[in-house]
Amino acid sequence: MIPLKQVIQAMEEASEAYTLYLDTQTGKTVYLPDAFVTGETDEALAMEIEDNHGRYLCFPDKYEIHEYSIMEQFVESLSPGKAQEELAYAICGKGAFRRFKSSLRYFGLEQHWYDFKAEAYREKAIRWCRDNDVAFVDE
Repeated sequence: MIPLKQVIQAMEEASEAYTLYLDTQTGKTVYLPDAFVTGETDEALAMEIEDNHGRYLCFPDKYEIHEYSIMEQFVESLSPGKAQEELAYAICGKGAFRRFKSSLRYFGLEQHWYDFKAEAYREKAIRWCRDNDVAFVDE
């Protein structure tokens, strides 16, 4: 049984530089560097993961998490009005993440966003655990 916060942390750390796995035997998070991005390689670990498919479970990567869709859901959850309109506009096109964060600050919605995002990650973590038959404890 692993703490749900461990899954959430692995999801928050998702990047192109590392692939994160749950070692089901030890319950620890394993970081496999991407040699093309980091310049580092761990051939032994890569072979270990490849040879033991059932032992290592890949945590969701940033594309599976899709923070942009979480931003869209957040905007849709807001009451109709100026803030919702501005945030809907902010997430369109290039620079969406920067404009979104700036608009959050302007409307004083930063904490509301962080709470919403934390709950979205929590739900995704629970779904990942259930889909992979990983027993978890939600502390």
